Amino acid sequence: MIYHARKGQVSSGEAIGILLLDTSVPFIPGDVANATTYDFPVRFRKVEGFTVARAIGKDPTIYGALKTAAQELVDQGVRAVTGDCGFMALHQKRLARDLEVPVFLSSLLQIPFMLSILGEGSKVGVLTADGSSLDETLLAAVGVTDADRLVIEGLEQRPHFHQFAIQETGTLDLQKVTAEVVEAGRDLLRRDNAVKVLLLECSLLPPYAAALQAAVQVPVFDYITMINFVFSAVVKQPYEGFI
Repeated sequence: MIYHARKGQVSSGEAIGILLLDTSVPFIPGDVANATTYDFPVRFRKVEGFTVARAIGKDPTIYGALKTAAQELVDQGVRAVTGDCGFMALHQKRLARDLEVPVFLSSLLQIPFMLSILGEGSKVGVLTADGSSLDETLLAAVGVTDADRLVIEGLEQRPHFHQFAIQETGTLDLQKVTAEVVEAGRDLLRRDNAVKVLLLECSLLPPYAAALQAAVQVPVFDYITMINFVFSAVVKQPYEGFI
């Protein structure tokens, strides 16, 4: 086999590039920004100036910095680019157009697939960092055309989640945040018994997915289900076995 170097590339073997918000929180195992979350190497790149406030506020002026950071990931050899905030959905179509590799910025991209595997009367529940900001603009950006089949529950009023994720106090109480996420899931399902699956919008939420599922007993999708899925498509593995 003959290998060819990519000009300017200083390392190899990282198929997934992850764009990070300019934020400071504890990135625990399971978080999109924690490398031990994955069974494969990933490459991170912070988008300077892309704060939580600008993400939730859907600030379009950050796109230049986002594109620059994404192109740097591509230049270093990644095969696909994702992000660590569901509200990056605002930039999904534009960045997918501007890059030469697949782009899947937001966990919300899974919603059309999730709806398609459910019966017509069933709904998807979405736990999000900020329910008031998850609006039709973001949903349209990821191809959601039947928002009436969504039930959205925001975590912005849950005090321990709000302190570490929104206020960025630098401290995370794992047990208390887990309890809040589980209770939010239960509240959502109590609101509408047509909800058959849950999606965790925020990249900070996958660490709590197992506890949530154990409590509510429905399928739970999140950023990591999406990243693992795309990785399995861009890095195919040979099969070994027998018949």
